[in-house]
Amino acid sequence: MAAFFYLFSVVLIASAFMVITARNPVHSVLFLILAFCNGAGLFLLQGAEFLAMILIVVYVGAVAVLFLFVVMMLDVDFAELKQGFQKYLPVGGAVGAVVLFELGFVAVNWKSAPSATEAAASPIVAQVTNTAALGQVLYTKYVIFFEVSALVLLTAMIGAIVLTLRHRPNVKRQNIEEQNSRTAKTVVEIRKVPSRAGL
Repeated sequence: MAAFFYLFSVVLIASAFMVITARNPVHSVLFLILAFCNGAGLFLLQGAEFLAMILIVVYVGAVAVLFLFVVMMLDVDFAELKQGFQKYLPVGGAVGAVVLFELGFVAVNWKSAPSATEAAASPIVAQVTNTAALGQVLYTKYVIFFEVSALVLLTAMIGAIVLTLRHRPNVKRQNIEEQNSRTAKTVVEIRKVPSRAGL
């Protein structure tokens, strides 16, 4: 068990480092997929099989593959993108230093085991799977926050649809009323072709 933990951890850290240092963006996305897979392995070792599968299905199966297709299909001039590296280096270094300080602060003040009051506040129900326990907490204690996040995602989806449905000249659009009023007589045309005459 410990050997797999260290194996997944080392590969995860190495692949995450390669994501930001690889010169080829396609290689960066592939290393990102490798990092997600090793993160899912760490979740499995901790008994969080639902989170592991969500990480594989959502991030690897959708987000990372989408990044890969976008990077491969778009003709991006990476030489032009690298020109602004020196310009934004001080700001990026400052943000990186703040994040590093926060990570160090968390590592120093980390508590490995919960206190007795915390354990009593969130008891572990016996004979309940990780997925069932997560569902019970999500749809009972945090149901309001879950519904609010669903509304936020719905608003974002509607906004994306509205932005893409802008009327542009010389672009064919669907006519919903015309499509709904179609009948078999107006759609299907039967032609009689003479024998051995071809089309």
